[in-house]
Amino acid sequence: MTDPVVSIQHLQKRFGHTQALSDVSFDLYPGEVFGFIGPNGAGKSTTIRILLGMLRASGGTATVFKKNVWRDDVAIHKQVAYVPGDVFLWPNLTGGEIIDFLLRLNHQSHSARTDDLIKQFNLDPRKKARTYSKGNRQKVALIAAFSLDVALYIFDEPTSGLDPLNEEVFQQNLLHLKQQGKTVLLSSHILSEVERACDHVGVIKAGRIIKTGTLADLRQLTSTKVQVQTVQPLTDLANQPVSNLKLSGHDTQATFTVATNHLGTVMDQLANHQIVTLESTPPTLEDLFLHYYDNPGDDQHA
Repeated sequence: MTDPVVSIQHLQKRFGHTQALSDVSFDLYPGEVFGFIGPNGAGKSTTIRILLGMLRASGGTATVFKKNVWRDDVAIHKQVAYVPGDVFLWPNLTGGEIIDFLLRLNHQSHSARTDDLIKQFNLDPRKKARTYSKGNRQKVALIAAFSLDVALYIFDEPTSGLDPLNEEVFQQNLLHLKQQGKTVLLSSHILSEVERACDHVGVIKAGRIIKTGTLADLRQLTSTKVQVQTVQPLTDLANQPVSNLKLSGHDTQATFTVATNHLGTVMDQLANHQIVTLESTPPTLEDLFLHYYDNPGDDQHA
């Protein structure tokens, strides 16, 4: 089996009496885009800073490229592109100078790809960094990261401060990395950002990973919304494994939710009533996220 690019096992981190991470475990494999989701304060950035060797773990293990993240951080950084959620730049350098400097730090250089990214993100590289807004500072870091040809890309809330047009540019370039078979760790609380590109998702809550899996696997745990109209009344739906049932139109119109594992049974029952119209809405990543955050009893390890 292919070795993981990133492997975290039972990671812990304490800051004095505060337990920031209590049990974080997941693997990230070559060519995979992994969505690391949770609200602010859940432990996403702390986990990433440990992976980058910025913080030392209090317990557990973490490796990148099979190297220890604390001892071998310099060697690891040669094959990593990283964009934090709040970028600080050298105020007296221009955006273009900073991009070129960041590329040289990784022993790479300004290319046609870099020029294309500057145009895509609509950045003026001639301005001093001290004149940049937060969004423009993010653009500088993103342009440098997307220009690099490395094995692992780590984005920690990367679109913070970007307008919707530039968020779309970010998404397009993230999908470009995916098409190239690059490995990506994307930490975000913007669920649509994760849903569009990620192969696997890890949900973190209060410093613990409470679920990991593919989007398809995790969606099996939430309910599909159904709107249906039939010829015959649907009063017997109350005896089916559905929730939030609402009947109207002389009981021939119904809206309800049904768990994915019961969907086939319910559809068979609806067919017996002569379906006129049917609309089903599969669960979104937001539904999944709220499912785990609204249900304390679901705090189980993956």
